[in-house]
Amino acid sequence: MASPKVEERAAALRELLHHHAHRYYVLDEPELPDAEYDKLFRELQEIEDKHPELRTPDSPTQRVGGKPLEGFAKVRHKLPMLSIRTETDIEASGARNFDGRVRRELGLKEADPPIEYVAELKFDGLAINLRYEDGVLVQAATRGDGEVGEDVTHNIRTIGQVPLRLPADVPPVLEVRGEVYMRRDDFEKLNELQREKIARGAKNEKTFVNPRNAAAGAVRQLDPAIARQRPLSFFAYGFGEVAPALDFGTQYESLLALKSWGFPVSDRTQVCTGPEDLVAYHQAVGKERDGLPFDIDGVVYKVNSIALQRQLGFVSREPRWAVAHKFPAQEQVTTVLGIEVYVGRTGKLTPVAKLEPVFVGGVTVTNATLHNEDEVRRKDVRVGDQVIVRRAGDVIPEVVAVVPDKRHHEARLFTMPKKCPVCGSAAVREEGEADYRCTGGLFCGAQRKQAILHFAQRRAMDIEGLGEKLVDQLVEANVIKTLPDLYRLGLAGLVALERMGEKSAQNLLENLEKSKDTTLPRFLYGLGIRHVGEATAKDLAKHFGKLDAIMDASVEQLLEVPDVGPVVAESIHTFFQQPHNREVVEQLRACGVKWQEGEPARREALPLAGKTVVLTGTLPTLTRDEAKDMLEAAGAKVAGSVSKKTDYVVAGAEAGSKLDKARELGVPVLDEAGLRKLVSS
Repeated sequence: MASPKVEERAAALRELLHHHAHRYYVLDEPELPDAEYDKLFRELQEIEDKHPELRTPDSPTQRVGGKPLEGFAKVRHKLPMLSIRTETDIEASGARNFDGRVRRELGLKEADPPIEYVAELKFDGLAINLRYEDGVLVQAATRGDGEVGEDVTHNIRTIGQVPLRLPADVPPVLEVRGEVYMRRDDFEKLNELQREKIARGAKNEKTFVNPRNAAAGAVRQLDPAIARQRPLSFFAYGFGEVAPALDFGTQYESLLALKSWGFPVSDRTQVCTGPEDLVAYHQAVGKERDGLPFDIDGVVYKVNSIALQRQLGFVSREPRWAVAHKFPAQEQVTTVLGIEVYVGRTGKLTPVAKLEPVFVGGVTVTNATLHNEDEVRRKDVRVGDQVIVRRAGDVIPEVVAVVPDKRHHEARLFTMPKKCPVCGSAAVREEGEADYRCTGGLFCGAQRKQAILHFAQRRAMDIEGLGEKLVDQLVEANVIKTLPDLYRLGLAGLVALERMGEKSAQNLLENLEKSKDTTLPRFLYGLGIRHVGEATAKDLAKHFGKLDAIMDASVEQLLEVPDVGPVVAESIHTFFQQPHNREVVEQLRACGVKWQEGEPARREALPLAGKTVVLTGTLPTLTRDEAKDMLEAAGAKVAGSVSKKTDYVVAGAEAGSKLDKARELGVPVLDEAGLRKLVSS
């Protein structure tokens, strides 16, 4: 056991190292030479090595990381990490459009005072949720799909700007949200190091394309020692779960609180009054963009008043009180070397220009979409042309236009193929559609990987462990050719795959077996029928009750389903008329995939037919998806925001602004017990 004197010295060293790390990483005002800091760090390490009982989770020594992980644990966010709407209009219109929408939603007149906003940089990194309990960092998770992310605590601990311990005045539960990114100078140093490794003959090493990819790759490293070698930075910009709740008057006050607790907050954040201030901010940042020490792809505007944020609420899971205003995409000129046709998961045939490599918006671009045949004709793109390439929204490369005065006389016209270039099935263009599509369905090899991933996703068959890399291996090794092959996998075959251990293989087989017991809507959605999303799959299951009835339904019978129009009905009918698609369904049944079936439901007889319900907060035993499924099965429509047309609001812990709006409008509010009673009534 350590003596009181040693214990006191360890505590003093931790405090001292926290202080100097904050000065160095966050304030950029170091007080100690690196050698002196390292000396103190080594002293603490030696004490903890001799007396492990003195090693605490918030010790600076724990930034180094432990043993490599076998995989990432899933983390369900207490409060969803929602996306925000994006304005891509150039110059001033994005800011003015947003201000106009906000004023209309608040019912303001032209003579009313301007609204105050907070303008922030839109960092080009990876969104992260940091969870602190009693002031100590206990978990860091990626955004994921907004509801469920991945636990990357071991890697986030390596970031010097992320505090491991907070001051005593923070709430017992505090979730801080922000962006992990890589500075441009750190990115250049990392790539220089990578080039040196490659020159020395190191295998499995590569240079990175841009700082965002390098940062995302570092965060998702299973080995924290590798993550530590890739210098990451962090900016905080908001909150997740906070208990007890904090009462800030404005968005800007919340940022000042984060800064006072030791979190790095961008000094380019600014309070703006009215749309013209936002326009000026957007233009000023646009001019500074290339000179910033890190990449951004736009700016973000948020209504400053928290009270007004609550009044504005959300629409389609996006806050009405915030918007991202992107910068115009960067453009370059290059040569079209060829035009190839790619086949997507739903069979869409997309012409893609093969380009002379060109660096656009931080990425080396070799392919650019031409969207469809009409677009190729409209832009008159030919093989051999000089073209302007743009990363639309700074993400998807596209051919903007041809440079006509540089056209070579041998430039060749492009013709869309009438057959799928992969499986040879007929390629057809539906009436009123711009795209050609392969009619091969589940039979087409090009659609195989994405069809399997779609089938396995959480809202479909929910086969955990069947990720993109594994599917790539299984398909490329010809282990899986159709969906039923998933259920014929064996332990020996899986273990033989690269990076697949026996435990992981066994877990996957167990998850496959578990997935066999599903529901008809999930199964229908998992088949990947064009135009059939989750809602349509549920409507089909309710209306027909049995899969065979859906498979044998005529277009006229399908049109009787609520919200199913002629295009959707034709798509469903065509899918089930293909013999190979019906064969896949029958084989899946033969493999043991099953679900409960019943008589067709009469919608008017369902207990909540015609009712609109809003879910908010965290329920004691039901997930958001489970509660939604129960309500929809009872005939209710589940909406994302509260209005006068809302019949009920089901509220759990940390309900927030939707609960306030329900009380304001006099909408009945139920807890989980009330929900169960309502559904069973």
